[in-house]
Amino acid sequence: MSAIGLDALTAEIAAIRPVRPVGRVSALGGGTITVAGLSSEASLGDLVDFPRPGGGCLRAEVLTVSSEAITVLADGPAEGVLIGDRAVLAGQDGIAPHESWIGRVIDPFGNALDGGPILRGTASYPLRGEPLNPTLRRGFGTRLETGMTVFNTLLPMVRGQRIGLFSGSGVGKTTLLARFALGLQADIVVIAMIGERGREVREFVDRVLGPSGMKRAVVVAATSDMSPMVRRRCAWAAMAVAEHFRDQGRHVLFLADSVTRFADAHREVALASGEAGSLRGYPPSTTHMITSLCERAGPGTESTGDITAVFSVLVAGSDMEEPVADTLRGVLDGHVVLDRKIAERGRFPAIDLLRSVSRSLPEAASADENTLIAAARAALGTFDRSEMMIQAGLYASGSDPAIDAAIVSYPKLDQFIARREPADIPASFASLAECLAG
Repeated sequence: MSAIGLDALTAEIAAIRPVRPVGRVSALGGGTITVAGLSSEASLGDLVDFPRPGGGCLRAEVLTVSSEAITVLADGPAEGVLIGDRAVLAGQDGIAPHESWIGRVIDPFGNALDGGPILRGTASYPLRGEPLNPTLRRGFGTRLETGMTVFNTLLPMVRGQRIGLFSGSGVGKTTLLARFALGLQADIVVIAMIGERGREVREFVDRVLGPSGMKRAVVVAATSDMSPMVRRRCAWAAMAVAEHFRDQGRHVLFLADSVTRFADAHREVALASGEAGSLRGYPPSTTHMITSLCERAGPGTESTGDITAVFSVLVAGSDMEEPVADTLRGVLDGHVVLDRKIAERGRFPAIDLLRSVSRSLPEAASADENTLIAAARAALGTFDRSEMMIQAGLYASGSDPAIDAAIVSYPKLDQFIARREPADIPASFASLAECLAG
């Protein structure tokens, strides 16, 4: 037997628990199940299985624990569960990533969604892992090739950076994430598809990523029809997979689509456990859930690799002040805003550059490159402030040299942001200089 096969077999045997505590269902209602007899054994976050007469089991997560009973939230419909049914405590269930997961689509429990068997790794990672010690972390690493001119120049990304991608629905967010997965310089790509439509999972894997993209990718998916417990777990499981490859010294690109649906799933779970809603219905623990997830990404220590992360956020009505978006802007190292008006006029990616920022600047670029970036932003800002006057025919050419220059350079810069052809960083800056020339 090969070493990989022996390790996998050993891990499977180690995961077997021959004896498990058993309780009984004592109450049903409100979307939760109350179980008696496990109060002295269960802890928050543990998994509980309800064996079904026809085979299989209903899985649930412990929400509350009292001296008399525990309350759990099931990962599916609880129809058919009866008072007195058996409830088997499965304990804390982490995730054990394996090298063979690369190129696979898995669920938040580490099971294969794409058919065929899947191996368990030798080390189990906790779902709610702790961030690295901040005093041991490195700073930002080197600037990364992205395959997109706008991110090679005006919005540079560096190794270990975490950015937010803020967008309304249908503005090109998923397509832009796919471009990162295909073109950004990294060893492994881990993609969390949280609450995604079931149809789009297969489409994203087969058509958007394709075989070339899947060669270095692990996709963790929880579709929109799954329970909030599973959808919330998806983000944690994907981050644990990223931490596994980071601890091997690799550079991991982590893509989450989307943090908004992660927060929505947590809201459902928290409200079911009795936590009161506050700002726009989100409970107070939402901020901590989001920030703790984000802090697990970023630069590693001297003995590990790094996790470069892109967290997408669905902003209804382009409201950048809504709780999830506001929280993420404060914790991340940059944000990219996609604008519906730009998408409607046919320019993709529909990045609103004036509302977007990379906090890797100015260190990520040389003095000459920073000069070009500043000039491009100034030209775009000048045109934006004067656009209404220009479109209305109220501006007379020659009245303001800055506006004259902006009128000439704006169409070139707009096309530059939309360029899709792969170009390295020096070539991208050369193209930017051409847009500003004259």
